[in-house]
Amino acid sequence: MKNEKGFSLIELLIVVAIIGIIAAIAIPNLLKSRQAANEASAIGSVRTMGTAQATYQSTRGGGRNFAANKAALLADGSIDAVLGGATGKSGYNFTTVGVAAAAPLPSYFDTTATPQSVGTFGTGIRNFYSNESYVIYWSDGAGAAPSATPPPNRVVAGGTAIE
Repeated sequence: MKNEKGFSLIELLIVVAIIGIIAAIAIPNLLKSRQAANEASAIGSVRTMGTAQATYQSTRGGGRNFAANKAALLADGSIDAVLGGATGKSGYNFTTVGVAAAAPLPSYFDTTATPQSVGTFGTGIRNFYSNESYVIYWSDGAGAAPSATPPPNRVVAGGTAIE
C-alpha cells in the first residue's frame, strides 16, 4: 500500500462524536442565557413604562391621571415604537392600562410583561407586573401574571417582588 495521507473513518467518527457531546452541553446553556437576557430586558421595559406613566401623570395627566394605554405613552413620546408596538420586545408582550381618577379613588395603572412562549425553547420563564407603587413583581410564566386589586386596596396577588 502506498503512503496515503488523511484521516480514517474511525478518526472522523470520533471527532464528530466529540463535537456532538460539546453541542449537547452548550446548547441548553445558550438557551438559558437567552431567556435570562430576555427577562432582564422585560424588567427594564416594565420599569421604563412605569417611569413613562409617572412622566405622563405629571405632564399630560395634570398631576392626577395616568395614561390609559401604551398608545397614549407612545404618542406622548415617553416610550419608543418597539416597546409601544403590538409585536412586543425581546420575546415579551407588554400591556399597560391606566384608570382615571374618580372621586374618592385616585388614578392607577397596571403594567404586565408576558413571555411570547414558555418552556425550554421559549422566550422567557417569568411574567412581570408593576403598578403605581413602581415595585416589580414576577410569577411563573405558565400561570397568570401577577395583578392587583382595584383601589383603595391595591394588594398584589400571585407574585414575588423583585425590587
